[in-house]
Amino acid sequence: MNIEFSERANRFGSNIFNILNELKDKRLKEGKAVYNFTVGTPDFAPASHIMKAVSEAALNPENYKYSLGDTQELKEAVKSWYIKRYGVTLLDNEITSVFGTQEGMAHIALALCNIGDTVLVPNPGYPIFEIGPFLCGANVEYYNLLPENNYIIDFDSISPETAARAKAIVVSYPLNPVCAVADDDFYKRLIAFAKKYNIIVIHDNAYSEIVYDGIKCGSFLAYEGAKEVGVEFNSLSKTYNLTGLRISFLLGNSEIVEKFRTVRSQFDYGTSFLVQKAAIAALNGPQEGVLTQCAFYEKRRNALEKGMKKLGLTPMPSKGSMFMWAKIPDGFNSSEEFVMSLFERTGVLCTPGSSFGSLGEGYVRFALVIPHEDIEKIFNSIR
Repeated sequence: MNIEFSERANRFGSNIFNILNELKDKRLKEGKAVYNFTVGTPDFAPASHIMKAVSEAALNPENYKYSLGDTQELKEAVKSWYIKRYGVTLLDNEITSVFGTQEGMAHIALALCNIGDTVLVPNPGYPIFEIGPFLCGANVEYYNLLPENNYIIDFDSISPETAARAKAIVVSYPLNPVCAVADDDFYKRLIAFAKKYNIIVIHDNAYSEIVYDGIKCGSFLAYEGAKEVGVEFNSLSKTYNLTGLRISFLLGNSEIVEKFRTVRSQFDYGTSFLVQKAAIAALNGPQEGVLTQCAFYEKRRNALEKGMKKLGLTPMPSKGSMFMWAKIPDGFNSSEEFVMSLFERTGVLCTPGSSFGSLGEGYVRFALVIPHEDIEKIFNSIR
């Protein structure tokens, strides 16, 4: 049978993380050491009170049925957390859960864009920021994030013609992979830009609880006019180590949230009651562990910065997220070539910056997923 796949499907090759995982497995079978800094999956355990809540919920057979939406208990937990953490008041119709931000970002353009509408996305940026709109039939155009601007959007660099045809813009700070954060003035300028050109803002706020050096990040929704122009994804994956449970929220503009909820109802029967119980326990429970965990990430960042320099890398300032971004040494034709050479010679595995866009070329990303004591040992043993 001659099967012809869609042009969209044919756009994709193997996922870079799958390729790197195969290299890792091959080296391990050879009995060689591997130090894996690729995928940003937290190695910390969820808090005991969260696991207890899930365990107890798992014994109730009613929790294995379709939820068909978010419970009021979950919405109250989200509202309480947002007011305490960010000073943002949310209404019930401004909240909906999704199966992780990755899923939400993959589908949100279905609610916002017609075929051919333009969505602005960051370069470099996390891949789903462009893949999501692309899969929904939108036209993706890039805005450049440059190290000389501390990877903050230069709105003047976006031409009026491009801005005028844009339906939405994807923004994220702290930003994976470049680890930059944005200040209050930036968000005010973002909202003014969105109002001027009638652009919907989609803000990914996955890493607001993992920031360093006394920096405190907030929410896009905390700024005047934000709910008029956009929405925010906020995930529990990295904050509470719930990556496998897949729970995130779309929050903000009630019209967008409601339309997105309606679209998702065509292929979604609601977030599992078990997952909702985990989220409620996380949001309502003690928060000291979040701060303690952030301090550990900061120690890892500091240890890895020293280790990177031993490899000839030039680490860029890492102000937030659970990653580090670094410029590769001279003498390599590409970031992928450097990654392969480094892995073959040392067993250290990281992600080529080219995986995050054309402006990621010449850089690599390391995930902070190894304890700082082990990071020190790894790089002390490498010559």
